[in-house]
Amino acid sequence: MDKLNFLTAGVPLRAKGYDDGFQVLNNMGLDGMELEFVRGVRISDKSRVAVSSSNKVITAHAPFYVNLNSREEDKVEASIQRIIETAQTTNELGGFSITFHAGFYLGMDSELVYKKISEGINIITKELSNVNNKIWIRPETTGKATQWGDLEEIIRLSKEYETVLPCVDFSHLHARYNGISNTYDEFAAIFDKIGNELGQVALDNFHAHIAGIEYGAKGEKKHLNLEESDMNYKDLLKAFKNFGIKGAIVCESPNIEEDTKLMREYYLSL
Repeated sequence: MDKLNFLTAGVPLRAKGYDDGFQVLNNMGLDGMELEFVRGVRISDKSRVAVSSSNKVITAHAPFYVNLNSREEDKVEASIQRIIETAQTTNELGGFSITFHAGFYLGMDSELVYKKISEGINIITKELSNVNNKIWIRPETTGKATQWGDLEEIIRLSKEYETVLPCVDFSHLHARYNGISNTYDEFAAIFDKIGNELGQVALDNFHAHIAGIEYGAKGEKKHLNLEESDMNYKDLLKAFKNFGIKGAIVCESPNIEEDTKLMREYYLSL
């Protein structure tokens, strides 16, 4: 990537469909969209044309019915297939990156869970090794301690596979630890860690999620608009700027296009 791009999580609220959605992005000066494959990897031919001809940065979120650590093997196999289908479809549409929630601990030993999830990622990356263009496969940092995916785990996994990098959801990290990971120094430490352990390629091809967030002792409760939360997005964007991060920031606030524009304008003012 040659710069930091600001994307909406899904079609802008004021739009009807992808064609209208990309026009809204153009009118607002926004850079792209994360496709939300919530219940399945389904997109019409008309929508495919709109996405692939948009000249926007495209990422995608795999369906939420994913658990690579399920006790039921058929659910693991279905989860693997959903991630593969998301990557294949996004690649066909000229996409940059896909992300997903990899799984749950289910009360199991964290090392055993890591091994199980890594086995699933191994299958996925091998299946995708023949796609026309490289697409990044990104487990997302999660917002609850019951969900697999703290930053350490995802960095460790990224070291094992050439096409795997983190999707850092800064709001999830803030919620997962009940209010920390919300200062400039903490954001800078995350970029330092990723750069030191995964190299410059990870900082030049970043994929982040940001939103306001409500949380409690058990972690994430729900997304909020940025100005209605304590998410310190201004210092986070300062850290993005100072570290020269390139890639995609996806805004998941309920007012998606408004907060995406808010962040982009603040970032450009720095």
